[in-house]
Amino acid sequence: MTSTTSRIAELTPEFEQIAAAAGCELEHAELKGGVLRLILDRPEGGVTLADCEYVSKQVSALLDVLDFGKSRYVLEVGSPGLDRQLYRPRDYGRFTGRLVRVTLEDRETGRKRTLVARLHEYRPAPEGSPVEASEVVLADDASGEQTVVRLGDIKLARLEIEI
Repeated sequence: MTSTTSRIAELTPEFEQIAAAAGCELEHAELKGGVLRLILDRPEGGVTLADCEYVSKQVSALLDVLDFGKSRYVLEVGSPGLDRQLYRPRDYGRFTGRLVRVTLEDRETGRKRTLVARLHEYRPAPEGSPVEASEVVLADDASGEQTVVRLGDIKLARLEIEI
């Protein structure tokens, strides 16, 4: 873990409190390529521009006080969007029934494949097991065929836009 990554992890509880003060949840925080990106969500309703502005101002002030970063960075605060990425195990439970695009990586061969299927079920890992042992059940809409996938094998999962 890089020092910047660990710094983001240290600051995440502060970011979560700021988001909560705006009536939102912090869905994800990352620093990539000089961009500090915070993704907000509001389970009932949507994230507004005012929510993003409030969180941006508060986080910016916090980072200024903490003298965050040795170099320049850009702060982006936004909503997850219609094709939102699923970051945490709880997302899989929350979006059961929705169509998802899941990129998997075979642990033995390293080969990747992508499935587009209905998120049929989320099965949390047994008590004491790592969260990566949790499973999701994906169902093909056309055939009804179900595929069980370990969370640890999922490299990327996004909701598909359904019209």
